[in-house]
Amino acid sequence: MSRVQRRDFLIAAGALLVAPLAAEAQQTAKVARIGILAGNKAASPHTLEAFLRGLRDLGYIEGRNVVIEYRDAEGKPERIPALAAELLALKVDIVFAPSTPAALATKQATRTVPIVFAGAADPVTDGLVANLARPGGNVTGLSNLSTELVGKRLEQLKQVAPGVSRVAVLWHQGGTDGRTEKDMLKAAEVAARSLGVQLQLVETRGPADFERVFSEMIKARAGALTVLPIAIFSFYRRRLVDLAATYRLPAAYPAREYVDAGGLMSYGANLADLHQRAATYIDKILKGAKPGDLPVEQPTKFELVINLKTAKNLGLTIPQSVLTRADDLIQ
Repeated sequence: MSRVQRRDFLIAAGALLVAPLAAEAQQTAKVARIGILAGNKAASPHTLEAFLRGLRDLGYIEGRNVVIEYRDAEGKPERIPALAAELLALKVDIVFAPSTPAALATKQATRTVPIVFAGAADPVTDGLVANLARPGGNVTGLSNLSTELVGKRLEQLKQVAPGVSRVAVLWHQGGTDGRTEKDMLKAAEVAARSLGVQLQLVETRGPADFERVFSEMIKARAGALTVLPIAIFSFYRRRLVDLAATYRLPAAYPAREYVDAGGLMSYGANLADLHQRAATYIDKILKGAKPGDLPVEQPTKFELVINLKTAKNLGLTIPQSVLTRADDLIQ
């Protein structure tokens, strides 16, 4: 065999050996398994899509290099703990639990599987993390600054309905951490004093008594309503929006999903943006980062959304100064 023939033989033999090794490496490459624990997937499809888009932008393609296990409470928060346990039983590598109730339920079920949230009102007060800069433990994610925005929401409601002198505040004891609830109510009271309006704090025990509390608002002569950013209200937002329309109460809500359902106006963090940014946490953790070392991030995008059709039905004329600030106007 000549030197050239021998060289060609060795190259061919090497190729035959490398090909199966490469194929085997491809077959044995680890496929990430991500669990998603949603409170009501059907009610907020755009936020889930934003999260999946964030994963795709980072190279994670469902069915190719990532498996996604979904669990959905379908608007029934009492189901969340059992669904969290189901996901963990599937041996997922990480859990995306966007809301505070979902993240807390998952945290109570595991101290080892990483958890990422995307809409906690106050992650420290709610008991999700030790502090924002160094969360510690197995949980991290993004806050939606809900407590800080309560007063701003009340201010904007007053601008839209300037004749209102008494505003009802809908809250739910136990809907979030006790300290967070107190902070939200205090923020509303501070804003009300500066705006010269009276507050009527209205507590609901759940959807079964929504009708009763709205009747109480009217009896107390409330002229408008603001809804605190509590998960159970988001789950039942269409019912709240319908009751506000029935009782002709201008209402300000914490997220655009209420306005999409027919509510008058909302101001809050852009939840789709938070969900998309949460994908970067998933990516970092799957590549070896520890959740406890990843700082909790704050929202960078906020949105004011107004439903002009609802305003017309309520007999309201939205001031031009408010219209120009709106990020979206629903006709």
